[in-house]
Amino acid sequence: MRHKSDGRRPLTGAAGLRFAVVISQFNEGITSRLRDGARAALSEAGAAAGDVQEWLVPGAFELPQAARAVAESGRVDAVVALGCVIRGETPHFDYICGAVANGLMAAACETGVPMTFGVLTTDTEAQAAARAGPGGDNKGFEAAAAAIEMARLFRGLLAEARRPLSTDKPRS
Repeated sequence: MRHKSDGRRPLTGAAGLRFAVVISQFNEGITSRLRDGARAALSEAGAAAGDVQEWLVPGAFELPQAARAVAESGRVDAVVALGCVIRGETPHFDYICGAVANGLMAAACETGVPMTFGVLTTDTEAQAAARAGPGGDNKGFEAAAAAIEMARLFRGLLAEARRPLSTDKPRS
């Protein structure tokens, strides 16, 4: 999706980490391109194909439920949630977007597994397509890149927490 020629540093640091990519099937023409962006980021960063699981859910509303279940399995270091909600003529958009954002944050906080928000919330399909295209604007790529950073951070924090405390006082 993105190339080094776009001015950014190449992604690294995903080797040895396990990821789940949970993808909404609603607006599949968009979410499949977000999935492609996420796959590209994880691959570029060195994630082994066997360390990336993909799970499909019917719509964006189901993303937090599936993300929580995957996180609770203990099999992943981070979850990438991908979806697309396009505003319509009713308040349904607002309810769904709020529920998904709050649900993913609650699931991440309660499970201790980082979850990234790769859910497009746009006014039009054209806006969604622009954010799911190739190159630097693919939000699936960005969500996967954030998941790599968060998984590494959490691994580092856990390693730090397990390290014995050192004392600054000399022994007598």
